[in-house]
Amino acid sequence: MQKPALAALVLVLALGACGSGGWSRLNPMTWFGSDSEETIAPAGGWATEIDRRALVPVVRELEALRTPEGAIIRASGVTETQGWWDVELRPVNDTRPVEGALIFEFVLAGPRTQTGTGPEPSRSVSAGVKLSNAELAGVQRIVVRGAQNALSVRR
Repeated sequence: MQKPALAALVLVLALGACGSGGWSRLNPMTWFGSDSEETIAPAGGWATEIDRRALVPVVRELEALRTPEGAIIRASGVTETQGWWDVELRPVNDTRPVEGALIFEFVLAGPRTQTGTGPEPSRSVSAGVKLSNAELAGVQRIVVRGAQNALSVRR
């Protein structure tokens, strides 16, 4: 009779140790530590991409070419030096018309090294964008802005 009583006493003490505070190493609820939330986001948050391209100094030409699916907008401009790259017609207001006008900014990235001036044809840049008929709905004119001027065409 002593063996079952001794086993019961050990069992009661072991179970008592499990319930005696959250710090007990015998408590199975503390075996894996406390709950904590972890994130993979960096401490300062995710970096947002900032477009650091400049506006083309002068927009020389703007053309809207009709297609069955919509239109192709083509613009050309002139830079002050050679070597400008990453040319784009960047839409303003997510390609939604503002008071009937669809506005684009003619942006480009500067040369990475010092370049020469050269003749005007060597400093010319061109960019284009394709627009669907849905994007052209409600558009009365298309505007392309540069640093010194803006050109527009009516539909």
